[in-house]
Amino acid sequence: MDLLEFDAKDLYFEQEDAPEVQELIKFASELYSSGTAELPLLKAYLRAPESLNVLVALNRFYYYQHRLSEALLISEKALALIRIGIGFPDDWRQLEMHTISMAPKDDLCRIRLYLFTLKSIGFLHMRMENLALSRSIFEKLVSLDEKERIGAKALLDLVIQRQETGELIS
Repeated sequence: MDLLEFDAKDLYFEQEDAPEVQELIKFASELYSSGTAELPLLKAYLRAPESLNVLVALNRFYYYQHRLSEALLISEKALALIRIGIGFPDDWRQLEMHTISMAPKDDLCRIRLYLFTLKSIGFLHMRMENLALSRSIFEKLVSLDEKERIGAKALLDLVIQRQETGELIS
């Protein structure tokens, strides 16, 4: 299945949150450069804990603040929410190509979001030097993405190189 052959339907950022949540995200975006966006983002999260808009905003904040463990927690929460919506297994290790190829075309946007979120989790683990887990994630993504649409192969190669040479990944 080609992960680029889909109609762009059900995009997470097109899902409107309550006006109060939208305002909190907007306010936080104005505070990013000062590093003080966390409080409005956490308020948004408390009001809409299952909003992918909120989770993406929180993830970006934590990542750009180099708070990788917090970014990882948020990415894992997002992955769980996306997984439920498309009926994927609880554990990404159990995901198989036939699960993706048998999915309805209307789910392809969410499937791509799931795979890119899993890639983000692998990347965060790589940055945190959890190389074995990162490698497993990237190997799974490469096995699911025969046309390399997700872009995990280069990251897998980087992890393998790091494991073989001991060079730090920055």
